[in-house]
Amino acid sequence: MRWAWSWVVLAILVLPSESLAADFRLTSPTVKDQGLIGNEHVYNGFGCSGRNVSPELQWERVPKETKSFAVTVYDPDAPTGSGWWHWIIFNIPSGVTSLPAGAGNPDGGGAPSGSIQSMTDFGQPGYGGPCPPAGDRPHRYIFTVYALKVDRLSLEKGASGAMAGFYLNQNALGKASFTATYGR
Repeated sequence: MRWAWSWVVLAILVLPSESLAADFRLTSPTVKDQGLIGNEHVYNGFGCSGRNVSPELQWERVPKETKSFAVTVYDPDAPTGSGWWHWIIFNIPSGVTSLPAGAGNPDGGGAPSGSIQSMTDFGQPGYGGPCPPAGDRPHRYIFTVYALKVDRLSLEKGASGAMAGFYLNQNALGKASFTATYGR
């Protein structure tokens, strides 16, 4: 009986933090969770002819202690053995809770001041939309916003997706994601 009370107390202590983390939410008006990604956001190159515009993203109910944010787009289905990083932007100030469409253009000025867009697996910084191999099954694209416990990550613009992912996971207070698909 004593062990049962221990479980009840543990559940009371753990459940509130889980529900708070579940409240952190990421959405987009043009890319829906479990939806298909439209041509506006598809890569223009590698045999794809999309417009390569990063989607508008909005997040809410962030952890209270958040000091900065980062956003990633990752394809775990890419035939590389390690997936494919489509976008990595970090050092987004804590007062920012959205990115406008096109913020992933590193020359466009739509990204928040002070943020850094590091290297994608396309070999350049900024957003690179979906472009899976023709005839492959549709790929999943995971859009994630990280609430971070630090003001800035000490990463350079040339940081790889794997290195950025390491720093993001080491400094995350919470994260919110949605997944959409694209195939050709």
